[in-house]
Amino acid sequence: MNQGNPKAVRIVEVEVTVEETPDEYAWMFHARCRGIDPAEFFPSDGTGVETAQRVCATCSVTSECLEYALLNRIEHGVWGGASERERRRILRRRRDLAPRPADVAPQQVLGQQV
Repeated sequence: MNQGNPKAVRIVEVEVTVEETPDEYAWMFHARCRGIDPAEFFPSDGTGVETAQRVCATCSVTSECLEYALLNRIEHGVWGGASERERRRILRRRRDLAPRPADVAPQQVLGQQV
């Protein structure tokens, strides 16, 4: 782990005109990473991951961001404070905990089991 000074984050000014944003993406306007160089969130080393995670640690929409990445199976970068490896672990854990067809209780029809 890097014991020295944390890597500085470069901020990039980008102006975007948005006609209409679906509610499911509105959280993106509140993201702490908005306006930061996207390259900061697609690092090639562990130190870069830690730098991105520090930004995510102070973000108010981390949960929404992580769920977006998991739902859309985004494989690269840091999303919702989770690295690529961490997101794979989360998906694997969810898959392992999901009920299997044999685990589902039989349906009831008019009070009788089918």
